[in-house]
Amino acid sequence: MTFTAMVAQPPPMPDDPGGRGEDFGKSSPVGLLVLLVFLVAVVFLARSMTKHLKRVPASFDPPAGKHEAEEPKNGAGQTS
Repeated sequence: MTFTAMVAQPPPMPDDPGGRGEDFGKSSPVGLLVLLVFLVAVVFLARSMTKHLKRVPASFDPPAGKHEAEEPKNGAGQTS
């Protein structure tokens, strides 16, 4: 013999198609406030990132000639 367990669900009400609750699809003002706070934060982060990226040099390579002409300071690289 094989036994099968079934979970019973109440039938949907005639005025509630799909069996969803009364508040399905509605949002609260708190959700709108959270969304607006996130949008303001993204705007400020984008502005800050733009300012920082403008300060980044085009290349991090040392200028040619300057690196070879410098002598080591504080005794680094000198042999006795």
